[in-house]
Amino acid sequence: MSTTSLTAAQVMDRSAALMNDPAKTDYTYIAQLPYLNIAIDELSENLEESNASPSNLTSAAIMLPIGKNMLTPTEHVETPHYPIDLVEIQQVGERVAGSSDSYIQLVRKEFIQHFPVSSSLMYWMWEDQCIKFNPNGATGAREIQLKYVRQPIQLAVDDTSIIGTIGARSFLAYKTAALCSMFIGENQTRAEILDGEAERAMERLLGIGNKGRQEIFTRRRPFRASYKARGVM
Repeated sequence: MSTTSLTAAQVMDRSAALMNDPAKTDYTYIAQLPYLNIAIDELSENLEESNASPSNLTSAAIMLPIGKNMLTPTEHVETPHYPIDLVEIQQVGERVAGSSDSYIQLVRKEFIQHFPVSSSLMYWMWEDQCIKFNPNGATGAREIQLKYVRQPIQLAVDDTSIIGTIGARSFLAYKTAALCSMFIGENQTRAEILDGEAERAMERLLGIGNKGRQEIFTRRRPFRASYKARGVM
């Protein structure tokens, strides 16, 4: 199903049908929901790991005032913050605050020592879950743009929650059904069959995305299934 309007209910309806319970007598939405969220977590992690398009995002401009030299997580007292869904940083760019200039990519460093203050931040590093720049900052306010890997799918709160990821229905339905069969129905045979279908659905989903990026040089990581009913790691 290629749509961004996929709901948790649509996934769990299909999952219940795969467990021969289309009326959801035993496998209700409430019973399935924790296992759907486990499946969502696995899908998100595989999309992040494979650098698939749903996990890539460019941030809006983040204002870095004079005297500030880092971006912090949202729970941090000090501001400004980087996006709440950030998983891995790919690029950090800067430009003069309020301008329409193109962003200039900063160089990543493992560690940054003090260097004379300048109009540019020049470098960035990832330390203590903060994006840090020259401790002396810049001579003027800067706008920061992040290109990053994000958590692409939020967990479902109830059956009306929107999944919002194109092509996710087959994997989520099979994986949810596999988990429910194993841990609710305690039917290992059915769980093994459904988990195999979930793996194939994941491979198709990632493969479709890779076809569209064959001309783009990017990070590649192999598919890794986190759950196998047979216990094979």
